[in-house]
Amino acid sequence: MPQTRPNRTLGPRHDEFWAGCANGELRLQRCAACGVVAWPVTSACEECGSPDLVFETLSGRGTMTSWCTFHYDYYRGVLPLPHDTVLVELEEGPQFISNPFNLDPKDMKVGMPVKVNFIDCEDAGGVFRLPVFERA
Repeated sequence: MPQTRPNRTLGPRHDEFWAGCANGELRLQRCAACGVVAWPVTSACEECGSPDLVFETLSGRGTMTSWCTFHYDYYRGVLPLPHDTVLVELEEGPQFISNPFNLDPKDMKVGMPVKVNFIDCEDAGGVFRLPVFERA
């Protein structure tokens, strides 16, 4: 049974990201001019300004840099409370905000190696696979 989630951003460029997730791949944009990996999805490189960005499948590995537990209902009943959020620095560079998978907050540590996993979710746009992070 898919988990209900807040609505995703869909449309140009974003659809390529979600198509990768549907295939179990974490795809982000890499600038063809300078090589920087961009996140979130953008129309031009934040490093050099080039619009030549190409999606590529990343390793899905990273390091946990922070986490927090939300006790306030920001999503008006969409997510159960409390819910956890993690900040992961991907091997390829970008910081990625997501949710932990099979991790208790008391076991989370700065510097902990993590890897991406995907869970079935749904929002107003339909069913999708959400990238989440578990202990590597």
